[in-house]
Amino acid sequence: MNQIQQNTDSLNARVETIEEQINIIEDRQAEWLQTEEERELRIKNNEENLREIVDSMRSKNLRIIGIPENVEKENGAESVLNEIIEENFPNLGIEGEMCVEEAFRSPRFLNVKKPTARRIVVQLARRKDKERILRKVRKKRRITYKGAPIRLSADFSTETLQARREWSDIFKTLKDKNLQPRILYPARISFRCEGEIKSFPDKQKLREFVTKSPPLQEIL
Repeated sequence: MNQIQQNTDSLNARVETIEEQINIIEDRQAEWLQTEEERELRIKNNEENLREIVDSMRSKNLRIIGIPENVEKENGAESVLNEIIEENFPNLGIEGEMCVEEAFRSPRFLNVKKPTARRIVVQLARRKDKERILRKVRKKRRITYKGAPIRLSADFSTETLQARREWSDIFKTLKDKNLQPRILYPARISFRCEGEIKSFPDKQKLREFVTKSPPLQEIL
């Protein structure tokens, strides 16, 4: 009996030691997970800050999409914006009132299956001039260059543009239903629903709202 008691005490001591070691490991694992989460959060915040800085640097820029290559060869890329303004918004004016600091073609990203003309990026002297043009674009909707349809948009970082593109299908559907969709900075979608303006930062939030709205379920 004494021998059994000694063995039992020895086993209990070993169990307590193992439990202590397990607790230490669990504490270290919890600390590691917390540190990893903090590290990922810092990376995400840094990426967001970098995106905002890049977008801020481009806040006075316009993107012109759909202009054939080399049309600006004779008079420069700045002339393209002048021609677009004269053709679509003759009362807006750009010379004297608006100053173009720089205009250039964006770098080419080749797609063999779908070759497209490079975007023209126009940097205006003042941000309000860019916003003034874009307000006119939203009102008119169909913008042309020498009769051919083109698009004008704000110039954002690659990350912001990609996030905004993810709304393209939903945006088109809402537009077809005349719900007045808009993409707000950086990539929030807003539209009119039952007389109110609704805004959503991502598709998950929109999905949660749609499940409670039968009319939107039918549309989307």
